[in-house]
Amino acid sequence: MQVRSPRSAQAARDPVHHPVFARWYARCSAAAESRGMADVRRGLLRGLSGRVIEVGAGNGLNFAHYPGTVSKVVAMEPERALRALAAEAALRAGMPVDVAPGVAEALPVKSEAFDAAVLSLVLCSVRDVRRALAEVRRVLRPGGEVRYFEHGEGGGRVMRATQRALDRTVWPPLAGGCHLSREPVGALREAGFELGPYRRMTIPGNGPALPQSFCVIGTAWRPLADARAEGG
Repeated sequence: MQVRSPRSAQAARDPVHHPVFARWYARCSAAAESRGMADVRRGLLRGLSGRVIEVGAGNGLNFAHYPGTVSKVVAMEPERALRALAAEAALRAGMPVDVAPGVAEALPVKSEAFDAAVLSLVLCSVRDVRRALAEVRRVLRPGGEVRYFEHGEGGGRVMRATQRALDRTVWPPLAGGCHLSREPVGALREAGFELGPYRRMTIPGNGPALPQSFCVIGTAWRPLADARAEGG
């Protein structure tokens, strides 16, 4: 009879378990901070206030860039190794940050509990984008703001074909479930969010564009009409 160790049993219960990718991502994302990503994070979070939920917090690199007008951050991260790093980063944050397990498709928080939601390089890897965005809409108050920085399809015809081919084959297993050809702006629109301004960019800004280089940063809102609809 095979006996599992406590660690392997815990890994079997984790809804997301990518330990090799988590180690690689932690190293690469930290190195990218000094190559422009810190500025992107500051721009993404500038002007936020109140209670914020961050979905897919990774290793917590956003925490250092939240403005003082944010009263609390609830950071959801399902991958255990990244969650441990995020918990360490939370101790250095300038405001209360609670780091907790939870997948985007079933956020373990109350409805309409947050003033804003942050999506940072997470929609590429969720299993069900539509369900994840429905959860984000549920936990935001009507009129609540979504800040997103995501990568997805981009480039010319050949690049987009390459992205789709990689998504069908090697990329998701190698990159922690990431998909290259998703379109976050369209997904937010289809989920019923009101779109604000957004800007497309490549990361890094100099050098050749890679299949994962095409990004978009922007703002959306849960419609105020949701409150009127719920009130009858």
